[in-house]
Parts: sequence; C-alpha cells; structure tokens
Amino acid sequence: MNWSALTQENWTDIGISILIFFATAFLGRWAIKFIFKRVIRRFTKHTKTTFDDVLIESIAPPLYWLALVFAFQFSLNRLDFIFDKLDFELDSFYFVFFWAIGTVIAWRLIANLAKWYEEQLAATEEVELGEQLMPFLRRLILIVLVVIAAIIFLGYFNIEVGGMVATLGIGSLAIALAAQATLSDTINGFVIMFDRPFRIGDRIEVQDLATWGDVVDIGLRSTRIRTRDNRMVILPNSVIGKSLIVNHSYPNSEYRIQIHVGVAYGTDIELARETIVSAVKTVEGVLTEHPVEALFLEFGDSALIFRARWWLESYADTRRMFDKVNTAIYKNLTEAGIEIPFPQRVITYKAGTIEVGADQGK
Repeated sequence: MNWSALTQENWTDIGISILIFFATAFLGRWAIKFIFKRVIRRFTKHTKTTFDDVLIESIAPPLYWLALVFAFQFSLNRLDFIFDKLDFELDSFYFVFFWAIGTVIAWRLIANLAKWYEEQLAATEEVELGEQLMPFLRRLILIVLVVIAAIIFLGYFNIEVGGMVATLGIGSLAIALAAQATLSDTINGFVIMFDRPFRIGDRIEVQDLATWGDVVDIGLRSTRIRTRDNRMVILPNSVIGKSLIVNHSYPNSEYRIQIHVGVAYGTDIELARETIVSAVKTVEGVLTEHPVEALFLEFGDSALIFRARWWLESYADTRRMFDKVNTAIYKNLTEAGIEIPFPQRVITYKAGTIEVGADQGK
C-alpha cells in the first residue's frame, strides 16, 4: 500500500480511530467499574440474595473487552479506505472477537453460578448434593458450551460439521450401549440426589433386599449403607431405584416401637394395663410427652395379649430399649403378683386326661 497517497482527511480519520480505541481502553475499565460497583451495587446490596452479585461479577470483566471490541470495530469502520485496498475481510475478524467474548461470558456465568449454588447448598443440610452433583453438572454444562461454541465457529467459516456430529453421535451411542448398567446407575443417582428419598445419616430399610442400615455415602453410581453389625453394603443406585425404601429417620428421628405382653387369664385387665404402662414410663429414653399405651389386643391360646407401644427419641437404640423395657415390665408384673403364663396343652386319651404344661412336673 502506498501510504504517501493518503490524504489529510485520511490521516485525520486514522488519528481519530486510534484516539477512540485507546480512550476506550483506558477509560472503559473505569466506566464499567463505576457503573457496576457504584450504581448497580447500590440497588443490589438491598436484595436478600447474592445471586445478583454473582451475575455482576461474572458479566462486568468481559463487558470491558466487549466494549473494547466495539470501539475497535468503530475505529476500523472509519478506515475502510485502507482495508478495501488490502482486501481484508473485516466481518470474519469481528465474528472471531464477538464469538470469543460471548464464549467467555457464558463460561464465567456457568462457572460462577454453579459455585454460588454449591455455596448455597453448603449453608443447608444438602452438603452432599453440592459435593457430589454440582461439580459433575458444571463440567458437563461447560463441555456442552464448548461443543456448541465450536460448532458455531466452524459453521460460520463453512466448515462441514455434519459428519463430525454424526461420528460423535455414533460414538456416543456405542459408549451408551457398552456402559448401559453404569449409565442406569448414574441416572438413578441423579434421581436420588434430586428426589431426596433419604440423606446421609438416615437409617433406611431396603425391603426387597431385607437390608437395614445407616446411609454413609450417596454417590452417582452407588449408595453405601452401614448395617447395625458394622458391615458395609454397597448398592448400585439402579437397584435402589427399583426397590421399596423405608426411611426410618424421616420426617424426624422420633420412633415408635411396640412389643406384645401376655398375662394369665383371670388377671384384672386395668391392673395389667396400668402395670405395663408404668413400667415403660420408668425406662430412660422413653418420650413421656408422647402416649405410652398398653392395648388389650386379643385372647391368646394361654394368655391375654397386650400390645405395649411407646416413642423413642431416636431409632438408634431400639435393641437396648427392648432389653430395658422387657426387664422393667417383667419386674413390675412380678411385684404386682400378675402371672406371665407359658403355653399349656391338654392331651386327651381314652383312659383319661393328662395336662402338659405348668403342672406337668407335679
């Protein structure tokens, strides 16, 4: 290019373009910082959520570069007399800049919003959801963003992407078929984490597998349960998704248990009821603010059957509680002179009757 052929007006345009670009470069950062830090923050600081703060932090820095690109575009448009002679394609040049800035803004938004959501979960009881699920989702969304950005970029320059997409689709299908069980476990892991049928620390019962225990870990592929005899059961999430789950910790840890108590025929019903109830109430750990009951259930073969039931503060000590309550009931019934019978059977022969049971040894 012959620079000596440029007119004074051309040199004036060049000077103005350079001035606009550098003015934007030096003043743009200050202007954006002033607008976002002083003006917009004045409104957002009165909101209860920090979501808007995250948006500002994500958008403000890339906006400076976006303003710089606009200034650059405006400056170059004034110099079309140069680029016409150089046969330079400005549209492609602008596209690359805007594409890059847009990708960066989307990337920052996704990364910062995912981090913000993890922090919100960490402030609640959903810590394991943030630790397990959010990093995976963040990476997955960012990968999808990169793929979409790459397709847009290649498509703009008329690079054939159909074959590439088809190849990726076939490859993904092959991987999905090969890892069908793993994908099923992972999908059920997502369902468990979002649906929240149980949480870490809950005592659950997988009825289809006759498995009891406390949940110690919920992963994308499997869930770990510690049984009451300290055995670790690792269940694929697909198995849990198909099973009937009983959560003994939901909606709270309070737990009602019951036992059957038999007393001899001829016993005063109300005396037996009061004796059983008072025995249960004396046991430490029984929640007396809840009803303690002894219901006359049925006429047994050799005893009047009562159902004693009461509430515990936690499900964790049910075995010890059975021991304490059974001991207390036995002592109270003995002290009250109430007989606890054992089965008796009458066998009749032609020659007479022989009673087998309590009097058999007499």
